[in-house]
Amino acid sequence: MMKNNDKPVILLVEDNKEIQEFIAANLEDCYGILTAMQGAAALEVLAQETVHLIVSDVMMPVMDGFELCRRVKSDVELSHLPFVLLTAKDTLQSKIEGLELGADVYIEKPFSPKYLRMQIASLLENRNKVKAHYANSPIALLKSMAHNRSDEKFLEMLDGLIVQHMQDPQLDVEHLARFLNMSRRTLYRKISAITDLSPNELINLSKLKKAAELVINDQYSLQEIAEITGYNSAKIFSRNFEKQFGISPAEYARTRTKKSE
Repeated sequence: MMKNNDKPVILLVEDNKEIQEFIAANLEDCYGILTAMQGAAALEVLAQETVHLIVSDVMMPVMDGFELCRRVKSDVELSHLPFVLLTAKDTLQSKIEGLELGADVYIEKPFSPKYLRMQIASLLENRNKVKAHYANSPIALLKSMAHNRSDEKFLEMLDGLIVQHMQDPQLDVEHLARFLNMSRRTLYRKISAITDLSPNELINLSKLKKAAELVINDQYSLQEIAEITGYNSAKIFSRNFEKQFGISPAEYARTRTKKSE
């Protein structure tokens, strides 16, 4: 079943064809659906396609859902993906195992299709809220968008590289990919999935957030802050700052000063 590019894409991993088709039929109105019959096949799909969330059965041949979840959550290229486990196992130990492996939601069979849709919608909506908060708040940290330790480490490293090289006008996705020893395509997909930003947009936003720190420290002029963060002039810096955060650097500094008094 082909995905619809206008919808979030779900990878459905289920070895029972009838159940797979039943679940897909209940999700395809809102989501693009990709399918795989077991975990190893799912990894092949993930290597080729852009996916926003995984729904996987636990009991499958070749590679079960637990192992697939472990592989996904331990792979820096995939660890950001929300993961829903479906299982007929109703023991507490199996639930604990799934959650320890990094599953975001654990749903027992038989389940209500409406309940599954609600869980999926909630996962995606909560992540969208986190992304929006990061983009609109001068003080929200990049790592605040991480949903596990693997992504937190990745985002901390990425942010550190941007800050370290932010005065370099040539800094772009090619340079970041080289620093991180990742392919350009992989890095682009990872950044886009976590932040809803392109790498160049993220570089600019990270610069502005660093500038926000310098603004409230009150140790530098706007021209000096512009130079430190790689802008050609204070005017360009101020215009970008206000466009991103809805407030001028000067007004932001006054607002933060009032809050600290």
